[in-house]
Amino acid sequence: MLEKSLGHSFGSIEILNVALTHRSYANENAHLGCADNERLEFLGDAVLQLCTSNLLMRLFPGDAEGQLSKRRTSIVNERPLAELARQMNLGSFLLLGKGEENSGGRVKSSILSDTFEAVIASIYLDGRYPAANRFIERFFVPLIREEGQGLIYHDYKSDLQELAQGRFRFIPRYELVGEFGPDHDKTFEMEVTVADVVSIRALGKNKKEAEQEAARRALDLLALQEGGSVP
Repeated sequence: MLEKSLGHSFGSIEILNVALTHRSYANENAHLGCADNERLEFLGDAVLQLCTSNLLMRLFPGDAEGQLSKRRTSIVNERPLAELARQMNLGSFLLLGKGEENSGGRVKSSILSDTFEAVIASIYLDGRYPAANRFIERFFVPLIREEGQGLIYHDYKSDLQELAQGRFRFIPRYELVGEFGPDHDKTFEMEVTVADVVSIRALGKNKKEAEQEAARRALDLLALQEGGSVP
């Protein structure tokens, strides 16, 4: 069923099973010797970056590096990855621990996007680069078309870095200042500092989300200080 949605027939289904195994399940069932999907997530992120970079260079031969980077950021992030996972009903195939199951882990964007990257790695390991590239192009060409009509995700961190370097000759510094909640449902607090001008905190369900929100707030504050607007 899932193989049909993925468009890939696995020679060894075991690697797909690992991609669907969340850390919470592996921890609660240590006696089974299950491997979780975090190493696959790491590999899948790298494969996804490579394949989407290659795809964007082909589709937009006139774009400079900065433009390509923004396009990639708009499609390779938690929100669209989680949405793609939902489209293929990936959540229903996850192996979750009881705590994560009870807290709605099957619909959490952070878990779905991480699992999607792990699945990419499983396809890569099973069918190598051609199989992974086919899978990524199948799902990401439509996303790139959406991005062409207007960014589906705004990268506030990049905006803040450009502004800070141009105005203050300073790169924003991000620091984790707090973690709250149980392991299966954490909230992270990140602080961003821009020179000695702005220091502001924000919360998120993962560090990247908290950093983006902190950057957005910093941009708003800088705009107020300047009495104008910041892109």
